[in-house]
Amino acid sequence: MPSDPTAAVRRELLVRQLETWLPGALHRSRRATLALAYAHDDAGSADAALGVVAEYADRLRGRRLTVLVLAGEAADLPARLGPVEAGLPADVAVHLVPGDPGRLPVAVKAAGAAGAPLFSYVDLSAPGPIPPASESGGGAGGPDPAVLRAAAGGRPAELLLCAGGDARAGLGAAGFPLVTEVDLVPGGGRPASRIAFGTGSDRSLEAFKDALWAVDEFAGVRYRDPADPAGRLLDIALDPEPGPLRRELLAELTRSGPRTVTELRRYALTSTVYRSSDAVRALTGLLAAGSVTRDPVAGRLGGDVVITAAVTA
Repeated sequence: MPSDPTAAVRRELLVRQLETWLPGALHRSRRATLALAYAHDDAGSADAALGVVAEYADRLRGRRLTVLVLAGEAADLPARLGPVEAGLPADVAVHLVPGDPGRLPVAVKAAGAAGAPLFSYVDLSAPGPIPPASESGGGAGGPDPAVLRAAAGGRPAELLLCAGGDARAGLGAAGFPLVTEVDLVPGGGRPASRIAFGTGSDRSLEAFKDALWAVDEFAGVRYRDPADPAGRLLDIALDPEPGPLRRELLAELTRSGPRTVTELRRYALTSTVYRSSDAVRALTGLLAAGSVTRDPVAGRLGGDVVITAAVTA
């Protein structure tokens, strides 16, 4: 498989999200499941995921963590994972499951994952352009609803999905109330790939957004917000360019009427690639430009301040 510059970003996002999920899962429950499923032979992030598990070995005493790895085409996977697996405590059970992500429902059921914390990483990415949402809901290369439902069976459940296209509706239907998506766009005209994250926790969604903007920039990879009609590209940075968010917030105010800062912060978190904290910076710019007004007109831009799109002549 040709080198994919977006693979490094996906790998780092997985590692960062596991570093958030694993301590919470071990604190919340005496058992948890981590499922890693790949539709191709590049399962390079699996060893990185086990590396995160190894870092938390001291917290696993008295807990049981099951790690499922589905990557039927990666013949070298047992040899690659062997050294990492050998250093894991007995409380961690690693199972290499033959087959592609379509076998995830059977694998998580056999592992007894239901009713306990479950984190799933499902990589369906493949070379080629991202298809429109109407073409990717469940067809070839799109997320299988049965796989999404299986990933949603944990209590709580989180899913990091590298999809072939739009997955927001599918994740919502599967039982993930909070979903965000972002396109990873490499340079040189190479095809983009899309990542979706589903969770039921505002805190987990915030953590994912923090990770999204904290990853290292790899080989010129940039982000694109699927919700942005203009498809503007965004550099990966701790303080991302607020221009696209300003336009999205202004469009939301035009559609929905006046909103509080709290509501707009949540809109940024749940409906764009940005963090909730980025909304304040974007609103400050809109106020300075006269594109919106606020009530009250002075004071701190707190959560109860009402923002209204300015009336244009």
